[in-house]
Amino acid sequence: MHPITIYTTAWCPYCSAAKSLLKEKGAAFREIDVEKAPGERATMMARAGGRTSVPQIFVGETHVGGCDDLYALDKAGKLDALLTASANA
Repeated sequence: MHPITIYTTAWCPYCSAAKSLLKEKGAAFREIDVEKAPGERATMMARAGGRTSVPQIFVGETHVGGCDDLYALDKAGKLDALLTASANA
């Protein structure tokens, strides 16, 4: 199974929206609060090609992007397939 990882901060409304969509889809994910976990923002930036904003969402090693990217995948009908592939991998 490809793990889903979402880098967040506690106060970010986009993080909350992204987590809500993942929960709505029944997707289990690992949340990493970059303000509470030393060094994780640097890890996130390295994995996300230098992006500094949260959330940053990964399915396995695939970088989905941020909240808008996640919702765009859903609107395009591609998110369910990505999550299903993750669950069945």
